[in-house]
Amino acid sequence: MWVTWIGSVAALGFALILALAVLRKEPGNERMKELSRAVQEGAIAYLKQQYKVVTIFFVVLFAILGVISWGVPFAFITGGFFSALAGFIGMTVATRANARTAWGARESLNAGLRVAFSSGTVMGMTVVGLGLLDISIWWWLLYGVFDVAPEEIPPIMITFGMGASAMALFARLGGGIFTKAADVGADLVGKVEAGIPEDDPRNPASIADNVGDNVGDVAGMGADLYESYVGSIIATMALGAVASLGLDSITALQAIQVPVSIATIGVLCSILGTFVVRAKGDASQAVLLGALRRGTYGSTALIAIGSFLLVILTLGSEFLGIWAAMIVGLIAGNIIGYFTEYYTSDHYKPTQLLSNEALTGPATTIIAGMSLGMLSTLIPVLTVIGATLAAFFLSGLYGIGLSAVGMLSTLGITLATDAYGPVADNAGGIAEMAKMEPHVRERTDALDSLGNTTAATGKGFAIGSAALTALALLAEYGNKIKEAFEQLVMNINLLDPKILIGLFLGAMLPFVFSSLSMRAVGRAAGDMVNEVRRQFREKPGILEGTERPDYAGCVAISTQGAQREMVVPSLLAVIAPILTGIIFGPFTVIALLAGALTSGFVLAIMMANAGGAWDNAKKFIEGGAHGGKGSDAHKAAVVGDTVGDPFKDTSGPSINILLKLMSMVSIVFVTTVIALNDLFIRIFS
Repeated sequence: MWVTWIGSVAALGFALILALAVLRKEPGNERMKELSRAVQEGAIAYLKQQYKVVTIFFVVLFAILGVISWGVPFAFITGGFFSALAGFIGMTVATRANARTAWGARESLNAGLRVAFSSGTVMGMTVVGLGLLDISIWWWLLYGVFDVAPEEIPPIMITFGMGASAMALFARLGGGIFTKAADVGADLVGKVEAGIPEDDPRNPASIADNVGDNVGDVAGMGADLYESYVGSIIATMALGAVASLGLDSITALQAIQVPVSIATIGVLCSILGTFVVRAKGDASQAVLLGALRRGTYGSTALIAIGSFLLVILTLGSEFLGIWAAMIVGLIAGNIIGYFTEYYTSDHYKPTQLLSNEALTGPATTIIAGMSLGMLSTLIPVLTVIGATLAAFFLSGLYGIGLSAVGMLSTLGITLATDAYGPVADNAGGIAEMAKMEPHVRERTDALDSLGNTTAATGKGFAIGSAALTALALLAEYGNKIKEAFEQLVMNINLLDPKILIGLFLGAMLPFVFSSLSMRAVGRAAGDMVNEVRRQFREKPGILEGTERPDYAGCVAISTQGAQREMVVPSLLAVIAPILTGIIFGPFTVIALLAGALTSGFVLAIMMANAGGAWDNAKKFIEGGAHGGKGSDAHKAAVVGDTVGDPFKDTSGPSINILLKLMSMVSIVFVTTVIALNDLFIRIFS
């Protein structure tokens, strides 16, 4: 599996080069350096606290997994470690790029774009590089050192996928609670009640808000997409190792190598794509978006060509169905990305019409945003249906896994366009708080507005790939059941009460999970609102500019709230499939996973797109529409954006991790669950 080492070294080497290039940029004046340091310190303090909580969870599961197999718990730990490391590295560079982006924007829009995009590329390349590194290490250990048969290796690797998913859920959920608690507090008290601009240094929650952008949208997103990336590859490797795929002339080793080879081609093509992301002069947002699209679409075309040559040269022309299945996923990812952009960008009618609803108040803004989010699920669902049918027709269940790998093969550059957004957002905050020239804030606002669109696109991309990956994992779970019972899973009777129970429980879980996570944001945000109000009340000099706010106090409140609130929703993903399997049996678990996948995918798309549209409708008004900043329409749009914050940055993007983690937990514990179910039946029969 030497090809994975090539991809890993190329991605991590390129990430290192770009990180050094970013750090060599001028960080600005002393005030900018001070603000940037405050964000860095707050982000690191949050992650340290989060890792303390997560370590307890990992130690407990390590001990439990140790009973199952000697290698399984160590794979679980490495998956979690690399997932956390990916987020940590990306966030470290991002928190140092914010002031450098603002300083670059003094020169030109392109200079600011290059710094922000380079830091985002560090995140993207680190995620894919560490993902391939983890796969390389375990393949070398199991195949090269312990001489494990190729077809037995992917099931062990699924355990490190479970570790990555567990870490991602904590990172995404905890980071999302942190960032939205700070954001809601900053917006409601600062912008609505006190009437001061966003990122005003007089707002005590301003630094916490900027910290939150990094721990949620950089560290959280990095860990999220790390587990999506390795999850899709491992699930496809596991399906490729099954002899009943109708690919009899391909050895298990060849079928296992195809997805990692495609991933390596994706890394190399994504690196090439980053070189065409340029914007001339003070370009419009449309031109900026075009620059990012050139990189993404260019990488997509190169991957299609490279993977075609891979299949032709290694397997032969009779296996072009494998290539076609991968292309299906590649195309589906771009379709979902485009329509996510259509429904969330203020350059298109849906978000512009949503901004019109703000003229009649917050209620109509909320109603219209919910309606937009619900309608936006149509194209992604039809796309995933079409991709699933086409991939299955081309290469069976293996093809579905390959389509997920194809969709994520551009992750190196796709995540770069996503992770650059929080850097641009922070740059705008620093420009405002450091009182830089007006044209700097105008340029950072242009970058930030585009970042909202690319962030929404990235979330749609992550959720779409999660659906295909979860389908592949569901197929692998079915294979495990077949091995245990020597019975075809497809013979399950949908009218069986146990199957219906599983479907209902699964359909319910994403809603309960979202409820818990949104209530968590609400409680943590309430603490933040009270703290900001207290500071304004007890220190009247803050609003007059004669007293300094207590920024650290607000950061501490968000940190404590996030750690307190993230545990229960996270445990739901681990406990639900195991408990269901023990009580009702493994076939009910299949129904549970299917029900969660169908309802969770639609709910996640709806929440992410509604939240993105509310955010950009607010920014559309701030750009001068309907009276601009301070108008009644703007206040209504701020309320809509506040409701949308936990939709798009906490609950929505966390659902896709929930789906994959539940699937991986089910696969890893399948033998144990069957044994405990037999014991349960004997006790209560």
